[in-house]
Amino acid sequence: MRLLPHEVLGFSVRNMKILVSGSTGTVGTHLLNSIPSDSYEVWRLVRSRVEGENLIFWDPDGGHVDDLSLLEGFDAVVHLSGENIVCRWTEKKKNSIRRSRVHSTRYLVNLFSGLQNPPKTFICASAIGYYGDRAEERLAEHSAAGSGFLPDVCREWENEANRASDLGVRVINLRTGVVLSPEGGILSSLLPLFKRGLGGVIGSGGQYLSWISIEDLSRVIIYLLEHGEVNGPVNAVSPNPVTNRQFTAALASVLRRPAWFSIPAFAVRLFFGEMGRSTMLAGSMVFPEKLLSSGYEFLHEDLDCALESVILR
Repeated sequence: MRLLPHEVLGFSVRNMKILVSGSTGTVGTHLLNSIPSDSYEVWRLVRSRVEGENLIFWDPDGGHVDDLSLLEGFDAVVHLSGENIVCRWTEKKKNSIRRSRVHSTRYLVNLFSGLQNPPKTFICASAIGYYGDRAEERLAEHSAAGSGFLPDVCREWENEANRASDLGVRVINLRTGVVLSPEGGILSSLLPLFKRGLGGVIGSGGQYLSWISIEDLSRVIIYLLEHGEVNGPVNAVSPNPVTNRQFTAALASVLRRPAWFSIPAFAVRLFFGEMGRSTMLAGSMVFPEKLLSSGYEFLHEDLDCALESVILR
């Protein structure tokens, strides 16, 4: 018998009205499919005018929302919007990445300030890119931000979200690691190569990859909705980060394919530019200290089990 997310987590979910942005993305789609409909009233903040129930149209770039009164009285807002960063970073693209995160969050918090009943909780996506390339340094929520484009964007992103605390809103900055899902992100890009036996180590293979399964990420969000004692930055990563070499071996093993090829660092820098240097060749060893200390129990702590679950399900 399949357990609902709140049954797996081991707590009782009360009725809760939540609003989700970015609901058509990989994480948003999985989250909406995981939330028990008998315990949550879910609304979606959408950028396209589509037919459906519980939809609120907004245009953060144009500074418009159809009906501000519809934002009144939510128990929580989960803000997952953000443009994909996996591409070559031109200056135009970098501005677009920053705007999709920083400006949309600023606009959303500005909307909160115009409400008589702003949300009680604001869970805003962030990323472990906050820490930058930190080699083998053990990183937790109290660790300082790194330097470079991604850390700068994450810092600005979180600063905008934190303004909601001035309105009495509980703010959580969800610093998400590499999300393992066949529907999006790095895994969906790697699967076709690895299935053909063309996978391999990137660069030295020693750079750390801090990951989380898509199932655990949805469970973490639901857990944070229900645990009001947790606030501030939260690292949404497995407690067992791995190197790129270890990740390559695990993925090849689960798929029962060889992984003899490799991508040298100079090729990554040549073809992917700053994005490749900042993501593919960089690494950070991040730990979920807040989640563990608050009592969260991971569904997937082990990489092999996580890959088997998301790929072979």
